Amino acid sequence: MIPAIDSSHLVNMGSARKHADWIAVDWGTSNLRAWAFRDGTAVAKATSDKGMGVLAADAFEAALLDVVEPWLGTGPMRVVASGMAGARQGWREAPYATVPCAPTGTGGVRPEVADPRLDVTILPGLAQDKPADVMRGEETQIAGYLAGNPGFDGIVCLPGTHTKWVHVSAGEVVSFRTFMTGEIFALLSTGSVLRHSVGEGWDDTAFAEAVDDAVGRPEAMAARLFALRAETLLAGLGKGAATARLSGLLIGAELAAARAYWLGQRIVLVGESGQVSHYANALASLGAVAETADATEATLAGLAAAHARIQEQS
Repeated sequence: MIPAIDSSHLVNMGSARKHADWIAVDWGTSNLRAWAFRDGTAVAKATSDKGMGVLAADAFEAALLDVVEPWLGTGPMRVVASGMAGARQGWREAPYATVPCAPTGTGGVRPEVADPRLDVTILPGLAQDKPADVMRGEETQIAGYLAGNPGFDGIVCLPGTHTKWVHVSAGEVVSFRTFMTGEIFALLSTGSVLRHSVGEGWDDTAFAEAVDDAVGRPEAMAARLFALRAETLLAGLGKGAATARLSGLLIGAELAAARAYWLGQRIVLVGESGQVSHYANALASLGAVAETADATEATLAGLAAAHARIQEQS
């Protein structure tokens, strides 16, 4: 069993110049994160804003070298990458594995590299035929959570820009659904009339009331959203309360639609603390208790588990 990874001791790249045993990479749309592993432990980390969204296919190797070169020796270094490096618009497409299946397993691809010090494997994402759905990166977090909790049977929810509700049983992802709740919040709060109403601050009561309202009447969502703007103009609704209410309406509507996933199930929330707390509070208001797990720890444990399998298969 791969133990959970404690990243609290990690140092910046510049202070860890010794060669790594292998390198773990989480390549998102906006950012690149890398960790140097030595003697089974993540000992250094590096980040870059060169996510998949700003790179052409022939620019990935250079972007990777920018952050990991201090950790390389003279021979080939194993690099295990998850996320958007394997997307169709990424470095090299890693075909999806179709559920039900283990969250990570065989099927990784090896992009061609010019630097002989790199030996890169990109892990595949997961796909579901009906209803159509895909994920890239989250499957590694699920694998990492399962590495530390091998008997888990229930629902893994991964809040984020595109929140995933994932049914896990017997070590496999059985099914999942994606909700664009985070992206919708960003679009409404920055590109709609609601941008004039939301802002800094938070109101727990406003959030809880909005969750309850949306779960009870999700069909009224469009009207409830405009009411935020109207109440700002007519009743002086504060920006913190408006922000909390907008979040509560969107998360509440998501929970109404995802009820079949969370109702009566064991639930674990894997993500960043702020987003996780909002989902945990929303679920608690509906009588559902959720456990929590850190997203970075899960990512590291998942990449370590994938590396161990690759080593066994080599």
